[in-house]
Amino acid sequence: KITEVQSTTKVQRIASHSHIKGLGLDENGNAIGTASGLVGQGDAREAAGIVCELIKSKKMAGRALLFAGPPGTGKTALALAISQELGPKVPFCPMVGSEVYSTEVKKTEILMENFRRAIGLRIQEVKEVYEGEVTELVPEETENPLGGYGKTIASVVVTLRTAKGTKQLRLDPSIYESIQKEKIQTGDVIYIESNSGAVKRVGRCDVYATESDLEADEYVPIPKGEVHKKKEIVQDVTLHDLDMANAQPQGGQDIMSMVGSMMKQKKTEITEKLRLEINKVVNKYIEEGVAELIPGVLFIDEVHMLDIESFTFLNRALESTLAPIVIFATNRGQCIVRGTDVVSPHGIPSDLIDRLVIVRTRSYSIQDIMQIVSIRAKTEGIQVEDEALAYLSQIGSATSLRYAVQLLTPSSILASANGRDTITTQDIDEASKLFFDTKASAKQLQEHAAGYINQ
Repeated sequence: KITEVQSTTKVQRIASHSHIKGLGLDENGNAIGTASGLVGQGDAREAAGIVCELIKSKKMAGRALLFAGPPGTGKTALALAISQELGPKVPFCPMVGSEVYSTEVKKTEILMENFRRAIGLRIQEVKEVYEGEVTELVPEETENPLGGYGKTIASVVVTLRTAKGTKQLRLDPSIYESIQKEKIQTGDVIYIESNSGAVKRVGRCDVYATESDLEADEYVPIPKGEVHKKKEIVQDVTLHDLDMANAQPQGGQDIMSMVGSMMKQKKTEITEKLRLEINKVVNKYIEEGVAELIPGVLFIDEVHMLDIESFTFLNRALESTLAPIVIFATNRGQCIVRGTDVVSPHGIPSDLIDRLVIVRTRSYSIQDIMQIVSIRAKTEGIQVEDEALAYLSQIGSATSLRYAVQLLTPSSILASANGRDTITTQDIDEASKLFFDTKASAKQLQEHAAGYINQ
């Protein structure tokens, strides 16, 4: 019997916004009805498209945008669509307002940490490297100097081949550890930096493109020129990466150093002095043309959860020379600013609201709900009858879009239990009786209040 082996590394969990692929705009920046996983919200999508253009042209650093609308109107989806439009090279750092409340670190420290995660630095360096396709990878073992039956790796012999020639290298055992971490094998194209010994896997050599290798991520051509060469390497890092690299001093290998590092608190708070020093070095790199600053996006969901101290800090942080684009999202109307008695729109102080560009998201129509449920069903690989889809959309219109989407999977399980591949109206009806929505649950609570502890 022949069975097909399924790849385990490429399977991704289907999350709430797995179907979002972009903003779904045409060449002129106008919203297409249903495109890239987004439905409706035309004005908000067009506004987000303009924001993307401003970010790409680097004209929006230090500014802030607020998505405001009722729950379940696609605020988080729009922010993720912006990140998809910007591509993987632009940093996108999502966080929730309640994340700032930590027992270990100050609120302002967590905000600053996320600010610096959202600022990228593209560093261009010319390095001496050994690059080529791995044709041989042989670790050389030796007797363990500490005695015993085990053996240790003395060195590793790697043969690299390019279009012009072949070179055999004997590498340190520490580099062999890097090779194992990168999961390098014969047939992969790699480069090894001469000075640091850092190893980077570029991809699988395209000579093997016909093989049915499930785990190969991408095929690359065999490198041209000599094995040992000078190569321009572009590295993308964030300012937070630089902070962390400089905040953790490399201790010795003695027992006291190891015990000391184990006893340290888990979360390292980076000092303002260190950040200023790193900023000086970054500015120097930018002036010399070695590096390029890439302001990314910091997305703060549930912004009303922040308090007055955090908002005051945000006012100052937005005026900084090194500031990302900040996108806020909230579903609150008029409510109290945390830490005060002041009632303000969206629970945000008026001085910060003045700095924001506000984009409204509106409730979905029944047709939009039908489209969204249909897209989610396709994403999750669920088949739904047209009648059942219309019925589910009516439920979503009466309750909420989230509830309608959440009924999909239980309905598909009920359908398969009844020996069907397609969801029918009966399955949705049964699922809706088993799982309550917010309004139905609140009604039950009111009717049977005597049976609950109400203190």
